[in-house]
Amino acid sequence: MRIFRYFKRYWVSVLLIMMLLIVQAFTDLSLPNYTSDIVDVGIQQNGIENAVADQMRPETLDELELFMDDDQTGLVASSYTLGDDGYLHLNVSRSDTSTIDALDDALAAPETIIGMLRDGIDAQTISSGSDSSEQTQALAAMAQANGGTITIDQFDQAVSAGLISHDDLLSMKQSLVDAMGNMSGSVLTQRAVSFVANEYTAMGIDTSSIQSSYLNRLGLIMLGLSGLGLLASVLVGLIGARAAAGIGRDLRHGVFSNVLSFSKETMNKFSPASLITRSTNDIQLIQLVSVMLVRIILYAPVLGIGAIIMVVQRHTGLEWIIIVAVAIMLGIVISLISFTMPKFKIMQKLVDKVNLVSREMLTGIFVIRAFGREKHEEKRFEAASTDLYRTQLFTNRAMSLMMPLMMLLMNCVTVAIVWFSAQGIQAGNMQVGDMIAFITYTMQIVMAFMMITMIAIFLPRANVAAERIDEVIAAKATVLDPDEPQALDVPTDEWKGVIDFDHVMFRYPGAEHDVLSNIDFTAEYGQTTAIIGSTGSGKSTLIDLILRGWDVTGGAVRIDGIDVRDLTLAKLHSLIGYVPQKGILFSGDISSNIKFGDEGIDDARMRQAAAIAQSTDFISERPEGFEAPVSQGGGNVSGGQRQRLSIARALAINPRILLFDDSFSALDYTTDAKLRQAIVDSGRHITTIIVAQRVATIMHADRIIVLDEGRIVGNGTHEELLDSCPTYLEIAQSQLSPDELTGKGGER
Repeated sequence: MRIFRYFKRYWVSVLLIMMLLIVQAFTDLSLPNYTSDIVDVGIQQNGIENAVADQMRPETLDELELFMDDDQTGLVASSYTLGDDGYLHLNVSRSDTSTIDALDDALAAPETIIGMLRDGIDAQTISSGSDSSEQTQALAAMAQANGGTITIDQFDQAVSAGLISHDDLLSMKQSLVDAMGNMSGSVLTQRAVSFVANEYTAMGIDTSSIQSSYLNRLGLIMLGLSGLGLLASVLVGLIGARAAAGIGRDLRHGVFSNVLSFSKETMNKFSPASLITRSTNDIQLIQLVSVMLVRIILYAPVLGIGAIIMVVQRHTGLEWIIIVAVAIMLGIVISLISFTMPKFKIMQKLVDKVNLVSREMLTGIFVIRAFGREKHEEKRFEAASTDLYRTQLFTNRAMSLMMPLMMLLMNCVTVAIVWFSAQGIQAGNMQVGDMIAFITYTMQIVMAFMMITMIAIFLPRANVAAERIDEVIAAKATVLDPDEPQALDVPTDEWKGVIDFDHVMFRYPGAEHDVLSNIDFTAEYGQTTAIIGSTGSGKSTLIDLILRGWDVTGGAVRIDGIDVRDLTLAKLHSLIGYVPQKGILFSGDISSNIKFGDEGIDDARMRQAAAIAQSTDFISERPEGFEAPVSQGGGNVSGGQRQRLSIARALAINPRILLFDDSFSALDYTTDAKLRQAIVDSGRHITTIIVAQRVATIMHADRIIVLDEGRIVGNGTHEELLDSCPTYLEIAQSQLSPDELTGKGGER
């Protein structure tokens, strides 16, 4: 998956998140055990954890030793010390779990038997045991003779009378336990704990205080674990959000910086609407999924595997319920994803289409109104929006089935666990706390798979978005800096700016015919070279070749004898002041737009450029002057003002070459003439190339190049071309009167 590669720069954050998630999983997996202990030990056993009493009476130990072998007797005797109060006190720390477990194994069965003997065991119970020895039959007969039961006192008398030896008691121990019924581990523990509770009561110890102390201790532990889990979760969210935001920032920067380097050929592969969608919608989706990845995809497996281990360790025999639930869940997920995934892949393209239509409508809204095409555009937008709506509705409806199905599955699993656990509790194989813990762990396993399912839904969509982002980032500009650039150390003011087109040929990629054929002319230093021709004759393409928007497919374009392909793009563009056909301004103010080309432009140079561009008058009319705000695209200034500010921006950088791509079209004739004269009067010795449609704009140029279908059909001054170039004469006669043709009526 492409999206995982974005985390390479944030491996430290991912490592920290993994550590914190392990802590969070530990707390989540520990809490059900404590809940089980609260129910089983804290409530059902009054806080008494096992068969090991903290203290007991010496006579009780004597009774218990009847059913303990020598090793068990030695272990118990060494673990208790007689105190001044006449009671035996446990001298082993509860933290020494190995010793406590050994004591529990040694005491559980004897305590259960002694407890039953204190209540009296009937003859039928004794005779129903697995041991059928003479001693057992004698005990049964004794019980029958004493009203049908035998008590601990009568049992002691039988031992004292020699009717039964200690070895006989040990051989009878398991038989007596079996005779009492189903003695599973949990029931045996409960009966032993009941014996300990009775022993405490006999010694005057308040068992309710033991219960309260136990519950309070576990409650504080659970509160601490919850706080630790909460802290880990908050830190995971914080670090994950920062990492995801960083990924989004990096992707936006990567897309933007690469788009800025695109040549026109590369730019034509992506529509502006698609680039906007990729830079916003797609990256936002990747950022969202990145947060989900670090919070879910890393956490869910840890939680699920941990819960499975906890369930297996409890030996409840209900593990098959989890296997069935997971199998059903996987079937649901695989079915839904395979059903909806093709639609997810289509959805991003439909978003592109909606954005494309929206952008066209917003930029062309006045044209739409002017031609009364509102209804048509509404239908076009509605069609694109409806396609997206139907696709989203389909996927949302399909995926909306997942949560109800998962909840139904979880409820069915819960019912199954309760049903089979109840049977286990009735049979003495389980306790209530075990059932509660099993349900909790099962829900954690199911939730882990649900979380993985959720991310599985978003991952393919994010992967599609990542492919679209990588497509932009990986797109290579066809116009690149040379491996060995020339003239890097030559200052800008040492360049003359002579432009030489040497038999230039150019053909657009994929085209069958050349757009420009054998273009050969020189734009001299300090002179104005004009280019005119019919629409589609290749005028703007000539400007693009100088700027290296495209590279020539034949011949060469040189500046001061150096091929433009041997210059870095930064060096080339530092020599050129470019005024596009459509005046493009940026949000800010007038000052920031004029100074856009160079951060080092001072106010004096800015004002001089504005004066040459005939912009001072309308700037001074604004109360803020040069600080007057400019909206996006220059929407709050007229077309002519935008062009004049664009010209001022080009002049402000003191270029060696000025390129005007039909930049006077929005100016009236008077302003046009004043502006051209101001450039001449400024005394700047620069090479100027003007692309124009109006003859009046270029008729006083030092040289005029006439293009027709990509070829030069005229080259000379205005007067020379009137005599030698029919194409130029035809254009001039269509625009100028006879007096203007000769310069008598035209304004200079």
